[in-house]
Amino acid sequence: MFKMKIANNNENQEEEYKAFLKNIRAEKEESSNFTKLLFTVVLAVLCAVIVCVTVVENSYILDKISTEQADNASGFFKFYKKEKKNFETPFSPRRQNILLLGVDSNGEGSDIWEGTRSDTIIIVNIDPKTHSINAISIPRDSKVYLPDNKGVQKINSAHALGGINLVKKTLKETFGIKIDKYIIVHDEAVEKVVDALGGIPIYVEKPMKYHDYAGKLHINLDKGNTVLNGKQAVGYLRYRKDGLGDIGRTQRQQWFMRSLFEKLHSPQVITKIPEVLNVCNTYIKTDMSFYELSQYAAFARSVDENKIEIATLPGAPNQRGYISYWILDPKKTQEVINRMIYRDKPTLDGTKFKAGIMYSPRKEEEAQAMKEKLSELGFEVNMLKITHLSHTRFVANKNDVTIDFLNWLQKKMPELNNMQFIYDPTETFSVGSDFTIVLAEG
Repeated sequence: MFKMKIANNNENQEEEYKAFLKNIRAEKEESSNFTKLLFTVVLAVLCAVIVCVTVVENSYILDKISTEQADNASGFFKFYKKEKKNFETPFSPRRQNILLLGVDSNGEGSDIWEGTRSDTIIIVNIDPKTHSINAISIPRDSKVYLPDNKGVQKINSAHALGGINLVKKTLKETFGIKIDKYIIVHDEAVEKVVDALGGIPIYVEKPMKYHDYAGKLHINLDKGNTVLNGKQAVGYLRYRKDGLGDIGRTQRQQWFMRSLFEKLHSPQVITKIPEVLNVCNTYIKTDMSFYELSQYAAFARSVDENKIEIATLPGAPNQRGYISYWILDPKKTQEVINRMIYRDKPTLDGTKFKAGIMYSPRKEEEAQAMKEKLSELGFEVNMLKITHLSHTRFVANKNDVTIDFLNWLQKKMPELNNMQFIYDPTETFSVGSDFTIVLAEG
């Protein structure tokens, strides 16, 4: 009986570990999309802030609305003027680190923040001089030592055990990264903002049907013009079963944002401002003032999403008893931090890199044509093989390969336009190549 129990426990551990490995692989492959989604979440909420600023900066809008509507906006008007008077621009010449946390629902009643884990952890490094953004995604299962005698834990436990202060302290002591500002977004933020606005009109380009019972995601949208409520908007933004993959998802995010801004800039939205601000106050926590939020949101909106450089801290899965961790690679992790935070990367010098191409079975002809073009440009293509990865991307395996290099290459090869740039020094995709082009179905 005892031996049988041990065997069953081992089987359960093995199954749990396999599930963990599957989740890690999915998290690594989808890291750029997690980042994009959180950007969308933050921008979708902060655009409400921008329209509030637009309204009070243009008093003629207030003249066109009713007395009752103006009264609703008067409190914000006074608040904004007070903020603006004492505000200094957040964009000093130096680079800044903004921490974005996406926290889960803990179901603990009245306090929606208490005990929440930060399942999405992104450090956004903004550079006002170059008008660029780098983003580091930290796997939520990363094994770290939490300060204040919290012991060895997964990094996503920091927020649950000590709030934002423990998260910032952990990042500082573990990675040497000082956080300048933070934004914490509850996972219900987008849904609540859309509902507060009374829905967002949009054209759904194709039927979207998807059900993930474990993840509590249910998408059931018909083709045609519709007004998305909060839950539908979340499904529309997260929909993945699309032949266009990243491009299709990016386009939907852009269409959604365009429709959202059109709605927010209509005079009728003034009546919704108090409710939207209440939602922001409930589902967003930050150490920024209201006016600062609007400035950061405007900066983020002005940066081309395709030029954002993204990386995930490298490592490997490991299991200790019943707990599975992501063990960070110290050397590779430091390389990522040096590149993404300190911008320690060389300028383009015309170096001829080794290229790798991975393609889905249906992309073989396209891959062969790309190999010929790269060869004509003087690059050695040392790998050409089939892959089952689901997203098209450009992967830099060496520090010498920068986003500036990709921009140069795109001028020579327009077919590389709109490819997501990923920095992965672990050479997960292509051993021996300096950069890898992944041609997937999406």
